[in-house]
Amino acid sequence: MKIIFSAFRFYLNGSIHVAIAVCSLVSVTILEFHLEFPVSLFCFLFFGTVTGYNFVKYSEIAGARHKTLRDSLKSIQLFSFLALCGMIFFGVQLSIETLVTIGVFAIFTVLYAVPLLKRRSLRTLGGLKIFIVALVWAGVTVIVPAIASKLSLNLACWLTFIQRFLIVVVLTLPFEIRDLTYDSSSLQTLPQLLGLKKTKFLGIILLLMAIILEGFKDDFAHNHFASLILLCSLIAVLLMASEKEQSKYFAAFWVESVPVFWVVLLLLVSQLF
Repeated sequence: MKIIFSAFRFYLNGSIHVAIAVCSLVSVTILEFHLEFPVSLFCFLFFGTVTGYNFVKYSEIAGARHKTLRDSLKSIQLFSFLALCGMIFFGVQLSIETLVTIGVFAIFTVLYAVPLLKRRSLRTLGGLKIFIVALVWAGVTVIVPAIASKLSLNLACWLTFIQRFLIVVVLTLPFEIRDLTYDSSSLQTLPQLLGLKKTKFLGIILLLMAIILEGFKDDFAHNHFASLILLCSLIAVLLMASEKEQSKYFAAFWVESVPVFWVVLLLLVSQLF
């Protein structure tokens, strides 16, 4: 049992779970626009997410405690290095256009973690943290696969980008609610600025906006619309259940699993239409 728990903890702390979530959102984009399954892109984004997230999470710790790193952190560092190698291996198989597009969002990731702007990183700038995260996730899971598949960035694509941005913002709210007790007031997160009730209300409004935007697409797909409604309903339930005192894995596992559920929902609903 101890081995299973250790493996699960490494699965979460090593950013494997979040990498699967990113690939799941890419899968949603592929299913929505009927794109070919890009194996190289999937592998690149999986390894790239592991590398990027572990860099963001552990760069400061590694720098401050390099001589006293625990075995678990050393394992994550080794895993991150292997992920970096995998990212490079699959990256050379992608087109220049795809790599340039990924590079744009990678810059935001670096600026998010590294204090370059007047010795401050983007995540320390008041009120920006959640929107930077949503921008990168939406870009990587919508714009990148579109460019890789040579899909025209038409109205439907940009509407999907906005929808994805809104959904990721709401998915991030349970994390900000969880960290409300520990976050510095200078971060000016939405729960700090609005309080819990207004933050949850805003999240519901953003989910409704994401649903409404689906009606503006020229090629309206009933299966995607149905899965979107079910998804937003699930997110709304999780958001309303979010509190400052929540179980250890509520946000880190269950909320982060929502993109995986979306793929399953979309595949199941597609069998009905």
